[in-house]
Amino acid sequence: MSGKKMGKQYKVYVDDNYHHMGESDRYTAGEFDSLKEAVKKCKKITIKSLEGFYEKGISPEKLSAQWAMFGDDPFIVGGDGSVPFSAREFINTDLCNHIIDSRETRGWTRFFRFFQADS
Repeated sequence: MSGKKMGKQYKVYVDDNYHHMGESDRYTAGEFDSLKEAVKKCKKITIKSLEGFYEKGISPEKLSAQWAMFGDDPFIVGGDGSVPFSAREFINTDLCNHIIDSRETRGWTRFFRFFQADS
């Protein structure tokens, strides 16, 4: 197909962990030309979902467990068929601590600077 631009190569879908494997609860979060853009979108969705479970005094383990039970779980379809992003692998104690610390002591601006530097 010479010269014709095809559709976006990567699609980000989001499942709801509460209804895991329920495709009727799945939604499309965007289509992207690059894997880097798609991964960035997945990270943002995952962080926003984690933030939704924040409550004063929560531990990183409980924050992660709340997400695993009820959170948004984004994934990417496209490219070579591999799984280029896993929210379960992305979420770790350091990320949860940064979210908790940002909410309780430093404010959101510093947290987003941390995230931007990591992407």
